[in-house]
Amino acid sequence: MMSKSYTNLMDLVTGDFAAMKLEKKMFPRVMTVPGKVSELAELEQARSVSSDNASSAAQDRMIIVVNQLPINARRGLDGTGWIFSWDEDSLILHLKDGFPDDMEVIYVGSLTADVDVDEQDSVSQILLDSFKCVPTFIPLDLLDRFYDKFCKKQLWPLFHYMLPFSADHGGRFDRSLWEDYVSVNRLFAQRVIEVINPDDDYVWIHDYHLMVMPSFLRRRFNRLRMGFFLHSPFPSSEIYRTLPVREEIIRALLNADLIGFHTFDYARHFLSCCSRMLGLEYQSKRGYLGLEYHGRTVGIKILPVGIHMGQVESSIRLAAREQRIATLKHQFEGKTVLLGVDDMDIFKGINLKVLAMEQMLKQQPRWQGKAVLVQIANPARTKGTNIGKIQSEIEQVCGRINKEFGKPGYEPVVFIHRSVSLAERIAYYTIAECVVVTAVRDGMNLIPYEYVACRQGFADPESSLDLAGPKKSMLVVSEFIGCSPSLSGAIRVNPWNVEATAVAMNEAISMRETEKQLRHDKHYKYVSTHDVAFWARSFLQDLERTCSDHFNRISWGIGLGFGFRVVSLDPNFRKLSIDAIVSAYERSKNRAILFDYDGTLTPQNSIRKTPSQEVISILNTLCADPKNTVFIVSGRGRDSLSKWFSPCKKLGIAAEHGYFIRWPEDDGWETCGQSSSFSWLQIAEPVMQLYTEATDGSYIESKESALVWHHPDADPDFGSAQAKELLDHLESVLANEPVAVKKGQFIVEVKPQVHHYCLS
Repeated sequence: MMSKSYTNLMDLVTGDFAAMKLEKKMFPRVMTVPGKVSELAELEQARSVSSDNASSAAQDRMIIVVNQLPINARRGLDGTGWIFSWDEDSLILHLKDGFPDDMEVIYVGSLTADVDVDEQDSVSQILLDSFKCVPTFIPLDLLDRFYDKFCKKQLWPLFHYMLPFSADHGGRFDRSLWEDYVSVNRLFAQRVIEVINPDDDYVWIHDYHLMVMPSFLRRRFNRLRMGFFLHSPFPSSEIYRTLPVREEIIRALLNADLIGFHTFDYARHFLSCCSRMLGLEYQSKRGYLGLEYHGRTVGIKILPVGIHMGQVESSIRLAAREQRIATLKHQFEGKTVLLGVDDMDIFKGINLKVLAMEQMLKQQPRWQGKAVLVQIANPARTKGTNIGKIQSEIEQVCGRINKEFGKPGYEPVVFIHRSVSLAERIAYYTIAECVVVTAVRDGMNLIPYEYVACRQGFADPESSLDLAGPKKSMLVVSEFIGCSPSLSGAIRVNPWNVEATAVAMNEAISMRETEKQLRHDKHYKYVSTHDVAFWARSFLQDLERTCSDHFNRISWGIGLGFGFRVVSLDPNFRKLSIDAIVSAYERSKNRAILFDYDGTLTPQNSIRKTPSQEVISILNTLCADPKNTVFIVSGRGRDSLSKWFSPCKKLGIAAEHGYFIRWPEDDGWETCGQSSSFSWLQIAEPVMQLYTEATDGSYIESKESALVWHHPDADPDFGSAQAKELLDHLESVLANEPVAVKKGQFIVEVKPQVHHYCLS
């Protein structure tokens, strides 16, 4: 197999995408010919820019791209060779449950183990043949800079609302680390390119580690069906805009066809960034959100991920067989257990939870000797001084609580700081009366879902084990986590308010049993129906819908580096041929030539608005031909247009969008209005003035025939909202006037109703 890919990072940055050296690989079903971008002159014949060869596949495939493959890898017992197995705890592994049975699934990602260079080819072949996995091998030094130093210490804190105020607090942005991030994304894209069939395959990219990867794939395959899902929060625009490479990432993501988020808040923040930085406005069509981006519709998907119910059931069986549940029931007999399960992370709010437990024991002495907080803290995924400080604080507070409230046979806080298997976690879920999640910011957090499913249990008449749950559960969850909106029966808290969290914890374990059951039933109904298979199936359906007309449209790629984008046009689009236009021009006996002014005869953003002498000369040349009727059609007033084009005696002018017409070689102006009365101005102008005073960055433009409210320099969200309100207000007060009220790009305009036959 031969393929081409991008040779180095700077190729992407500069837009010089050279072909990589051809290598022989052992992957089946590959593209042997790279996609070609059609020139505009060839668009009429172009029907597919993704490949030159017809597809040889009989069915669709899904290529799932993740930072780490759902694979466990370890050396053989003798220290040589490799032993691989599926990581059943990986949620990504179970996405295939939501896809059609005949859809082949291929995983592309890195391994947790370091594989020697001379073993990489054989390992790749084993993983492809046995697991349908394509490994991306990242050198250790590059991996450290990509994952630990950029992803976890720059992107991760920023996406969780932590700004780098100092070198010791979050770390300064390092452009060399950004280049390493881009370089690793290129490596992942290269592995996808080696196995992809762009006419038949879907690509689903996951999480913030691979946010610029869509640009690599889109540049290579214009019509590739590609989705992206962000598993972390997306911060508000005020936070995100502090990132020096903010536009590069946004533009790269917009090269995907569908972008998914867990909650509307995350999606709203992303859309706000698109609006403020790129001027893109989203639209809702039949319940679906989308962004129009150079003729393409980029879909926005909002759906929280679910858990794998079958995996939970298997873990309950395992926990029961190993007597874990019975052991814990005996250990905490007569106690009311509150449970916390978190990674040791500065954003999980474990310290706040422990402080709330201390506060509850002080406020409610009746729980002293009865209530126990079991806090499981999985080891931190990265190292850092901040994590060390948080861990020290947690251990200090736990020691203080146990010293003050503990007694023989009773320890108020049980702090478990080690890796805990799913089966052991399930056992703790089973005996806990309440799960408490106090993360100060978290993308999703599936702990509450797992807890609800475990408390439900399940019936298995063929098993002698007791697998039935108590069918009641209580949740105290932070309002800043992704699963919070879907858990309407949970007690939501602001984790920073320790006193309020303590009150919520007391309320949860003091609630009547019937109320606990009702809340549990509500949660279980949602969790059991919105599992990981439902999530994957829903994402695929939306991706199919968004890409439904990919192969019916004309597309080509333009731009360099991260400015690259695909322009998509209707299949009936035809490029005008200059030769054909000249030929038709010479053959015709009568010609009507209409010119717009701003943005056509003069640059749109030019400070100098008067036409140049070159423009005047060209217009006079055109007007001198008796076969030509030449008009300037503009929204500008007739006085300025008359003055600017006074040297062009044979030029016609349609001022104020045609309300005033001056024919060639005629000094008089015709009016196309139904009425010469402008009494409506006395109604409209005071209303506009109110909105101008209330909206910084807006102003009123008074024309002879119209009144226009502009808001180009106002806050995008506020200006848009004010424009909508102004439109409704003006339509109401001018309902009985012979005028039209219209909303345009950064304007609201009131003008008289006009005849449509003025130029006939």
